Formats: sequence, C-alpha cells, structure tokens
Amino acid sequence: MNSQNEMVSYFGAGQEKLSNEQSFTTEDILWAVGIWSVILTLSPVIVFYMLMVA
Repeated sequence: MNSQNEMVSYFGAGQEKLSNEQSFTTEDILWAVGIWSVILTLSPVIVFYMLMVA
C-alpha cells in the first residue's frame, strides 16, 4: 500500500513539472533552427563525399 502512494506522488510531481513547461522558449527555437541549419548545410557535402568515395 505504501509503494502505491509513493508511485502516485512520483507521477503527480511529474505532472506538475510538465504543466509548468508546456511552451517552447526562444532559446529552444533558436537551438533547433541552428541544429537544422547545420544538418541541412552539411548534408550535400556528405552526400557528395559518399558518392566520390564509393
């Protein structure tokens, strides 16, 4: 019975954290745009290299 109460409190704590952080911040969006720009910029270089080596 005690373990069930601990699990309920654990999941309740997780829900509180999720409800407080539902929206993306500007930093998150800039980080994602930066990562995707690097991936899209380097992908033609990697494809060209693979075609030349293979």
